[in-house]
Amino acid sequence: MHYIPLITPIIQQRKVDQVLEAIHVSQEIVITTHRSPDGDALGASLALYHFLKRQGKQVRVIVPNPFPHFLRWMEGSNEVEVYEYNPTAGQRILTSADLIFCLDFNLFKRVEPMALPLEESPAKKVLIDHHPFPGEGFDITISHPEIASTCELLFRFLKQAGAYPDLTKAEAECIYCGMMTDTGGFTFNSSDPEIYEVVSLLLRKGIDKDEIYANVFHNYSESRFRLLGFMLSQRMEVYPELHSALLYLSMEDQAQFEFNKGDTEGFANFPLSIKDIIFSTFIREEDGLVKLSFRSRQSFPCNEFAAEFFNGGGHLNAAGGEFHGPFEEALEIYAKGLKQYEKKIKKAFNPF
Repeated sequence: MHYIPLITPIIQQRKVDQVLEAIHVSQEIVITTHRSPDGDALGASLALYHFLKRQGKQVRVIVPNPFPHFLRWMEGSNEVEVYEYNPTAGQRILTSADLIFCLDFNLFKRVEPMALPLEESPAKKVLIDHHPFPGEGFDITISHPEIASTCELLFRFLKQAGAYPDLTKAEAECIYCGMMTDTGGFTFNSSDPEIYEVVSLLLRKGIDKDEIYANVFHNYSESRFRLLGFMLSQRMEVYPELHSALLYLSMEDQAQFEFNKGDTEGFANFPLSIKDIIFSTFIREEDGLVKLSFRSRQSFPCNEFAAEFFNGGGHLNAAGGEFHGPFEEALEIYAKGLKQYEKKIKKAFNPF
């Protein structure tokens, strides 16, 4: 007799039923996710895309801006539309939809530049997300910050909806990709035993987890590694007394190494390998915007730091933020914030 993993039904059943009814009465369905889509955002979007297509629905996935090349192996990625490339067409897609799924973001502003047309669309909107403090404007909200990834939350929704038996290998691959990437290969936010019960159920669909790992993490360019080497030797500051480290790259730095979308994926994690460092920040300049990634170990809440200084948020040990202003000013704000959080960092530090 085979052991069948038990997955706790954490989503209110009435919400599952409401979403299923919304799908049933809709024909044109749109799936959206946040700016700079990562593995969790794209994995959830494509898994749901395939599921809805199997229900006979007309489905389109539209993202604010391009996603990294190492996510293009997922089935259906070539069907994803990029709003930034054609805003007029993107607005038509959002306006004509009967139903819009909003995945892996909690506020409309997270999908800039398509936030306004999304908010103004007459379509019913369903939020499925794992970030804290979901905003207003969604007709059905499925929000569980205690879950490590939106892909895991989507899997739980599909299982409660009775859809697991018909889940395809392609859908399972997309879900596993999101779970894997949003936990750093199951190295953080992944101590809940049920995560591995979900993985077990995905493996039963025939996925090759090692191949998925290779598709994502063994698929970088040579220029990425040269950029990484430059950053670690020239653009890293370590603050031993504050158990913190900073990595930063200007647009000029990136241009030297033929920067491509996704080349800095995972950079924020590297300083956490340094002994006694529990808070790592990566600051990267974009055109008209500064993006920040925060990672931490132990009990230091990097999401609080992100929210207080950089209009961001996320989870205890993994968060993001952004700054609309000069790159140098972002560095100054970080330095002031670090000093302000000195007591919290030292309190969180546990040398084991």
